[in-house]
Amino acid sequence: MILFSCEKLSKSFGINPVLDQLSFSVKAGSCLGIVGSNGAGKTTLFKLITGELSSDEGSLYLAKDTTIGCLKQNEVVSSSNTVWEEMLTVFAPVLEMEKRIRFLEQKISVHSDAQNPEYQELTEEYGTLLEQFDEKSGYIYQSLMRGVLTGLGFSLEEFHQPIWQLSGGQKTRVALAKLLLEKPSLLLLDEPTNHLDLESVQWLEGSLKDYPGTIFIISHDRFFLDSLCDCILEIENRNGCLYQGNYSEYHKRKQQNREIQLKEYRQQQKEIRRQEEIIQRFRSFNREKSIRAAESRQRALNKLERVDKPVGTQDVRMSFHVNKHSGNDVLRVEGLGMSFDSRSLFENVSFSLEKGDRVGIIGPNGVGKTTLFRILLGKLQPSAGSIHYGTGVDIGYYDQEQSSLTPEKSVINELWDVFPLLSETQIRSTLALFLFRGDDVYKPIHQLSGGERGRVMLSKLMLAGNNFLLLDEPTNHLDMASKEVLEESLADYTGTMLIISHDRYFLNKIVDRILEFEENGVTEYQGNYNDYLEKKKSQELLLALSEQEPAEKTRTAQKEERRKERQERQKRKAFQQLLKAAEENIHALEIEVQELETTLYDPELYQDADKMLDIQQQYNQKKTTLNAAYEEWLKLHDSQEEE
Repeated sequence: MILFSCEKLSKSFGINPVLDQLSFSVKAGSCLGIVGSNGAGKTTLFKLITGELSSDEGSLYLAKDTTIGCLKQNEVVSSSNTVWEEMLTVFAPVLEMEKRIRFLEQKISVHSDAQNPEYQELTEEYGTLLEQFDEKSGYIYQSLMRGVLTGLGFSLEEFHQPIWQLSGGQKTRVALAKLLLEKPSLLLLDEPTNHLDLESVQWLEGSLKDYPGTIFIISHDRFFLDSLCDCILEIENRNGCLYQGNYSEYHKRKQQNREIQLKEYRQQQKEIRRQEEIIQRFRSFNREKSIRAAESRQRALNKLERVDKPVGTQDVRMSFHVNKHSGNDVLRVEGLGMSFDSRSLFENVSFSLEKGDRVGIIGPNGVGKTTLFRILLGKLQPSAGSIHYGTGVDIGYYDQEQSSLTPEKSVINELWDVFPLLSETQIRSTLALFLFRGDDVYKPIHQLSGGERGRVMLSKLMLAGNNFLLLDEPTNHLDMASKEVLEESLADYTGTMLIISHDRYFLNKIVDRILEFEENGVTEYQGNYNDYLEKKKSQELLLALSEQEPAEKTRTAQKEERRKERQERQKRKAFQQLLKAAEENIHALEIEVQELETTLYDPELYQDADKMLDIQQQYNQKKTTLNAAYEEWLKLHDSQEEE
C-alpha cells in the first residue's frame, strides 16, 4: 500500500526554484533516506509534507488517517515543565482515561443492586474504558517513558529537571523522545543524530528498526542510513531520483548510472561531431546534390534525442601530503589523567602510535576526548601521566570547534598569514580546490557556514604537509560529497592519524584501530568500526583476551590479577543473578496483573459488587507492587551502567 506520493511537486522562493517537478512514492512501512547537498531542498520537502509550506505546482498524496510527526533540525522544546512532565503530555488522553476509571470505580462501589440500570451502565462503560486503556499503553506508559529517555541519554536526575535549564541539544532530544512516544504513522526526522553520542545513536537505530510506521530521514550519517533505510531519495538539481536499497547500495548504483550515462554521452558526442564534419564537407562541395544531402543529415541531427551530460555538484578536491617523514615511534602516552578542581575527567589512559597508524577514538560525550587532544597539543597540562613524541613529529590539528580560525579575517588572508611565502596565485589555486572562487576568497570567516569554515581548515592542513594529524570530528560540518573526498584523500595519506569521530561510516573507511575512551582508561580494538562492534558483541572473546597475561609480568602480579578478575567475575555473576531475579519477579507480577485485568473485563463480575471491589483492590495492589518492581529493576540497571 502506498502511504505517500507526490507528482510534479514544485516550489520556488522568489525567483529561485528549489524543487522542480519532483515525483516519487513510498510504501507504508518503508524507511526512506533523503540525501542531497546543503540547500538542495530536503527540509523544504518536509515543510511541504507537514503543510508548513504550500507547493507552487503539483500534488501531494497521503493515505487516509495518516498522522505526521516531524523533528526539525535543532528543534527545541520550550516549556516550563520538567522532562518527565513533558513526556506525560503525550499520554494526556490516557491520564484522563485513568481518572475516569478511578471515578467509575468509586461510583460502582456505592451501588449494592447489580440489577440497577445505572449500575449496569457504569460497569459497561468501565469495561470498555479498561480495554481502551490497555490499547493506549495505559499500564506501561511510564515504563515506555523511562525507556525512551534513558535510551536518548537522559539520567534519572535529568528526568525531573526543568526543560528551560537544558542545553539546546538536550531540548532537541526531548522533542525526539516525545515523537517516539507519540508514534505517528509517518515520522519525519531531520538530522536526528546531531545531538546524540554513539550509544544513544545505536539505541535510536534499534528503536527505529522496530518502528511500526513509515519513516523519512534526512541525515548526513551514512552508517545510520545504511542500518535503517530500504530506499534512498536523492535530491539533486531541483529534482529527485529514488533508489531501492540502503545508502551503500544507492551510492554504488549512482556511480554505475553516472558511468553509463557518461559513456553514452561521450559516444553520442563523438557521433554528433562525425555527422557535423560530414555535413560541413558536403556543404563545402557547394553542389545542389551535396547541399541537399547536408540539409537532410542536419534535419536528422536536429531530431536526435540528446543524452544529457551527467551534472554533479562541484566537488571539493584535496590531497594530503607529508613534507618530511617522522621516525617509526610517533607517540607514547602513559598513565595519563586529567582533573578539573576535585572532579576527575579521566585517568589511566595509555596507548602508543607508530608511523602510518590510523587510530580512531570513540566514547560518550563529556568523557574527555577533546581534552586529550588539547593535552597532546600542549594547551593543557595533565594531572598525571606522561607524553612522549618520537623524532621529527610534525602535528597538524583539525579543531571541531573551529576556534583556530580568526572571524574577522578574509578567507584568503586566513591562509596567507599562515603561509606568507606562497604567492597569491598559489593561495587562490588551493582555495579553488575547496570551492572558494572569485570574490568568495574575500568573504570574512564569520560570514561562512560551518561547512565552509571546515573547508578552510582542511585547506590549511593540506598546505601544511604535517606528518601527524589530530582530527577532532573532521566530518561534522561537511556534506556527503565533501566527506567522500576527504575519505579518499586520507586513504592516500602516508602519515599518522589520530581521529576523534562519531561518524561510523568514516571510521570504517579510514581507521585500522579503535580506542574506546572511558573515564578509567582506554580499551584497544584492532580493525575498523565494524570489527569493533563484532568484538564488543562477543563478551566471551573479550573475557578471554582480558585473561591473557603479558609475558613481562611477575608470577606474583599474575596471581594477584587473576584473584581480582575472579572476584570481579563473581561480583558480575551475583549481580546478573540479582538482575535475573528482578526480571523474573516482574514477569510473574505482569502475569498476575494480566489475569486480574481479564477478570475485570468479565461483565459477570459486576453482578457481585463485593467481589468486584475485592478484585479491584487486588489489582491496584498488584499494580503498585509491579511499578515498584520496575523502579527496582531500573535502579539495578543504572547501577550496572555506572560501574
